Amino acid sequence: MKRHVDGVLLLDKPAGLTSNGALQQAKRLYRAHKAGHTGTLDPFATGLLPLCLGEATKFSRFLLDADKVYLAELQLGVRTSSGDPEGEVLAQRPVRVGAGDLRALLPRFLGDIEQVPPMLSALKRDGRPLYEYARRGEDVARAPRRVRVHVLDLQSWAGDRCVLRVHCGKGFYVRALADDLGELLGCGAHLSALRRIAVGPFDIGGASTLERLGELTDAARDGCLQSTDVLVASLPAVTLDVEATWQVRHGQSVWLPRLRVGEQHRLYAPDGGFLGVAQVDDDGKLAPRRLVAERGAPGG
Repeated sequence: MKRHVDGVLLLDKPAGLTSNGALQQAKRLYRAHKAGHTGTLDPFATGLLPLCLGEATKFSRFLLDADKVYLAELQLGVRTSSGDPEGEVLAQRPVRVGAGDLRALLPRFLGDIEQVPPMLSALKRDGRPLYEYARRGEDVARAPRRVRVHVLDLQSWAGDRCVLRVHCGKGFYVRALADDLGELLGCGAHLSALRRIAVGPFDIGGASTLERLGELTDAARDGCLQSTDVLVASLPAVTLDVEATWQVRHGQSVWLPRLRVGEQHRLYAPDGGFLGVAQVDDDGKLAPRRLVAERGAPGG
């Protein structure tokens, strides 16, 4: 029997499973009415996949633009059509470079840079995702996109494999980075493994595996959920009085001093219960934008 359960699950996705497949398994374990993710991981990739259950799905968009941190393993000497292990091998070349050669290239990819997105991506051209063209063997022109890389460090080098730590902003493709580095090194490369270790404020250290979740009781499993408001923790908090709480819950705007037009705030009732998110309208009032349903639930 399905149930109302609200909160954020930090899942450590295994390799070989799509993000939607992982979501559906978690949804079944929790018997949740509603669930969604905040951005996908490729099937071959592992690591942090924040999932939203119940009322938390209303606030998932606040994580879509969050920074991400990856550990990326590059296989040097082999270039693939997709830039990852799932593509066809396009070329194999000897590896005659070392760690110093790679380190010398990394500064080129730091800061705000232009990156050409890979063909195997969900970006659309003429209303169709690029991966549809790629599957038909078509290669269409892609305009470079502005992306940001905060940190790019070489973690290890062993033979023809190396591991990079990548801290990047939204829209960055680690597969494209691997391909670009391989071409600059002259030997080719592809992304042989990828592990996401952080998304916004969340870290892999707080994540649970599907296997572990399956071993738990309902109560223990619910204890793995984080409260819905962690998704909007970056917004300033406002605690309302009883009257203002009633107004907001009924969709009415409320006036408070020292508000600035356009600002978003997370709202709380006098008892500390999370109400949702409001935005200051042109009249200087807090206008409700996304509200949680009035019900008690694990993780809610």
